[in-house]
Amino acid sequence: MDSNTATPAEGFVALAGARAAAEGKNLAEVVDAAMEVRDKVSVIVLLDTIRHVYRSGRVPKIASQVGSILNIRPIFTVSQTVHFAGAVRNRKHGIERILQMIREKVGQNSVHVAVMHAYAPDEGEKLKERVSAEFNCVELWLTEFSPIIGYACGTGAIGLAFYT
Repeated sequence: MDSNTATPAEGFVALAGARAAAEGKNLAEVVDAAMEVRDKVSVIVLLDTIRHVYRSGRVPKIASQVGSILNIRPIFTVSQTVHFAGAVRNRKHGIERILQMIREKVGQNSVHVAVMHAYAPDEGEKLKERVSAEFNCVELWLTEFSPIIGYACGTGAIGLAFYT
């Protein structure tokens, strides 16, 4: 099955299937468990700069140049494909924005969360602490982006994968 996602969100899909298998479920039930999480999992990523996204071919050169001049930090979501979700002018506002996006999506429900970062472990740890304090986490992970995602997003990118 296609997870229709990437990063630790893909890990949540695989974990759901593995947990179902460990419970002794048959193959169809394992696939159903994985598909249920696949349909609920979301990813939000805050980039430190737009420069790296241009390098990956996802934005035009002019957008990259203007974004760099204006110090724009884009926010993307991932659900089957990458979607532009907004932009902020500084990291603090970006973190507030992605946390607000999660609040709007999960409400008061308990949530599974993976905090991810690209060569920014201190920032990742700070975000993990905020998530722990502000949400009812069933599980909470801290992880690095994969090398490919790190290349596409650039050093300093930070994000969250989550589902209720």
